[in-house]
Amino acid sequence: MAEVRLSEDQHQFSCPVCLDLLKDPVAIPCGHSFCMVCINDCWYQDDQRGVYSCPQCRETFTPRPVLRRNYMLVEVVEKLKKTEFQAASPVHCYAGPGDVECDSCTGRKHKAIKSCLVCLASFCETHIRPHYQSSAFKKHTLVKASSRLQEKICSEHDKLTEIFCCTDQSFICYLCMMDEHKGHDTVSVAAERNKKQVRTRNLIETVHDNSISCVELLVSTEQRAAGAAISEPLLQSVRELIRDQEKTGLSQAEGLLDQLEQEIADLKKRDTELEQLSHTEDHIHFLQANCVSSGSVDSYIISVHQHPSFDGVKKSLSDLKEQIETFCKEEFSKISPHGNRSNRMWCQKWDGAVETIRSVFMVKNPPSAVRGMMLPPEPKTREDFLKYFCQLTLDPNTAHRRLILSERNRVVTNSKRVQPYSDHRERFNYWTQVLCKESVCGRCYWEVEWSSVGWVFISVSYKDISRKGRGNECVFGHNTQSWSLVCSSNLSFWHNNIETEISDPPSSRIGVYVDHSAGTLSFYRVSDTMTLLHTVHTTFTQPLYAEFWVYGGSTVRLCDIK
Repeated sequence: MAEVRLSEDQHQFSCPVCLDLLKDPVAIPCGHSFCMVCINDCWYQDDQRGVYSCPQCRETFTPRPVLRRNYMLVEVVEKLKKTEFQAASPVHCYAGPGDVECDSCTGRKHKAIKSCLVCLASFCETHIRPHYQSSAFKKHTLVKASSRLQEKICSEHDKLTEIFCCTDQSFICYLCMMDEHKGHDTVSVAAERNKKQVRTRNLIETVHDNSISCVELLVSTEQRAAGAAISEPLLQSVRELIRDQEKTGLSQAEGLLDQLEQEIADLKKRDTELEQLSHTEDHIHFLQANCVSSGSVDSYIISVHQHPSFDGVKKSLSDLKEQIETFCKEEFSKISPHGNRSNRMWCQKWDGAVETIRSVFMVKNPPSAVRGMMLPPEPKTREDFLKYFCQLTLDPNTAHRRLILSERNRVVTNSKRVQPYSDHRERFNYWTQVLCKESVCGRCYWEVEWSSVGWVFISVSYKDISRKGRGNECVFGHNTQSWSLVCSSNLSFWHNNIETEISDPPSSRIGVYVDHSAGTLSFYRVSDTMTLLHTVHTTFTQPLYAEFWVYGGSTVRLCDIK
């Protein structure tokens, strides 16, 4: 309550001219009080007429009244100053460096708290009151105090810029719309703001979703990296187990060979004995010797006809093989065929591990789980290509002034008439070229129709290709930053100022396919089966942008899916 009372007291003892606390207060005949300096400044302007008036009630005086200091008001003002209320109250806060000044204050300016987009002026807390209290200002739009109000005025017509030109991406007044921008795609500033706000909201949601996906992918990658770290000891264990099985099998085989060699030696010895026995004439000795050795002969025959068996080794290795392939299939099924570079590196490591194991078991055909890991095959038919179709739009900020953009920036035509495009640092100022807004990454495909009385360049380039001047660094296909298919009465391909002639006849509809990660750029004659005109294999170091060089009255159209 005390603060409210002090505020009312200060307002009561403020000068109506400067709105500050009275300095050297004087009272004039009508009873109103002013600063000595303020009232003298006001009356100085009335000296020529000889009639003086009160700045507050407009009562006139003749001759000029004599001003005397009001000592009682001086004491009251001094007491108010001691309360330090002036320093704490925003009502009487002067504008400092960087602050927006009130446009209604005379003398020393107060800090503005609001700007009116209708009045195109800024007001302090005192002078903004009519906007809140009077019905005449109800439709005025108030915003946070801004020092850039003059930027909202058309420099040519001195009118408020309330219209947005979608063609030139600039703010214009209604007179501009009927003159320089006649026929352009225009909307109200409010409508454009709503559209951009929706896009911004969608972009925020997309960024949020992508952030979540990145976090999930990071966690998944770390888990798979841990799995890969575990797999190396596992593979080492598998190798050691296989070597142990080999040693065991070899040892068993060597033992069997030794046994067989011994049995062979015994058989040879017995064969000699039997040969000698067969020549004896003593029938009783013959029968006695034969009865004693008959059991031994049977055992020899059984031993000789037994083959060394590796069934135990085979079964162990077979079980081990099944366990390893089951483990690999389970891990491969967790990996997306469209994974990022980390996933692909991880998969390549697994491929090497699987091939190592497979070489041991002599498995020639990879299991379906491994084949499923591979990237999708290269598109062959138009239906395959359309899976990667991307919607592109031309960027009016890059279009040369001799190019006309139409159909929502999907068509560009070369014109002899210079267009009233605004100056922009990204605009081509010599060559009649234009870039698309959207970058191309991953796998992308788009189709272009062209009609020409001259020729057109259907190109891709990096974003930072030069725009100003006539050097090769600005010309599509004549530098290391761009690749171009030239279409006229015949076809050719240009890159780094080197031309490659193409023997195929020209086509009015061209398909462009980019696999950024694979470093592939291909141009096709569009049909159900697609005819390859030219392809490039390189390494792209930056995102690519579709672009066109349109010459001599030619037209290029970005096609929709049909």
